[in-house]
Amino acid sequence: MLGVDLGLARTGLAVCDELELLASPYTVLHERDEARLIDSICAAATEIGAQRIVVGLPKNMDGSLGERAQACQQAAQKIGAQSGIETVLWDERCTTVSAHRALNVTNTRGKKRKAVVDAVAAVLILQSYLDYCHNNR
Repeated sequence: MLGVDLGLARTGLAVCDELELLASPYTVLHERDEARLIDSICAAATEIGAQRIVVGLPKNMDGSLGERAQACQQAAQKIGAQSGIETVLWDERCTTVSAHRALNVTNTRGKKRKAVVDAVAAVLILQSYLDYCHNNR
């Protein structure tokens, strides 16, 4: 599986092991153009042999969908259509905040932090999805 934390400037990608137990950072894409970003996400999914793509859905804290969530829904549809790989949306509330907290624990600061926070957020999205799938089999 490929986990995706869509961003306006940076998009984090994460992958999981073959047993679908553990998510790990894969890369951060630096792309603002949606078409090129979707191309890159689809290429990464093909490269790793993903059978499912999990795209973070940034719901508001009350569960409603704002502008950004709607943009992510549209992007996820395009990713699924272009890649031919099952693409699911997964609630990503607080993942960026949690990613920053995790990086605080490891004392990751400055440019290095900015470079990895989106990949860490993608790991949290994918890991949450994996945990849900394993607990609901």
